[in-house]
Amino acid sequence: MFGRFLEISLYAPDIRDSLAFYESLGFVQAPVGEALNHPYAVVTDGRLFLGLHGATIASPALTFVMPRLMHGIEQLERLGIELENIQLGNEVFNRVSFRDPSGQCVNVFEARTFSPPQLDTDPATTCGYFSEFALPVREPGPMRVFWEALGFVAWEEQPEPFARTAITSDHLNLALYRSRAFRQPVLTFEDPDMRERLARLKERGCQLSDEMPDSLDESCNAILIAPEGTRLLLLQSDD
Repeated sequence: MFGRFLEISLYAPDIRDSLAFYESLGFVQAPVGEALNHPYAVVTDGRLFLGLHGATIASPALTFVMPRLMHGIEQLERLGIELENIQLGNEVFNRVSFRDPSGQCVNVFEARTFSPPQLDTDPATTCGYFSEFALPVREPGPMRVFWEALGFVAWEEQPEPFARTAITSDHLNLALYRSRAFRQPVLTFEDPDMRERLARLKERGCQLSDEMPDSLDESCNAILIAPEGTRLLLLQSDD
């Protein structure tokens, strides 16, 4: 791997509103440091970490940590990756960005920006189990090659319940969703009792969307939209 996964970075114009939303789902806050000079908060379910940024950033972005970033930049450039937003120096927080073939933004920081909270058990969220960060694509081939060069493992495409290619790693699973119903990245959560979870969300007044493939049953699958616009895909799983 070219770095260790840190967070999915989100632009949250109203961090308090976004914090309240995720905490209402069962996420908890993580202690943040002072590396960033803009309002910043992190929430987690023990597996997924979401960074809420009060500054305008590419969103959502996948953010990794790579110590000795200067050496890492050489590694990325040898792979033919075109770097963006290069910020390096003794007086700044070292970071770079690049994009995958789909245009998905990837950040690489030299150090962590928060500490994982000390939890006896992972928080129980209304969303279920976070399974993957999914990207809508038309042609998965270039994406498979790109992410495998960075240390991920791509699997064969699964046709049901919609065309999907898993790309896995130790700390973050990606997926390529080949369906016209998905127009932007989604955070995918799964649970065998998702129907009951959706009922609880509706009781709270949460607005659920049907921006999904027609192959998914709306009674037990849905899209939940966070205040900052992040899409959470809630899927009924088999087990």
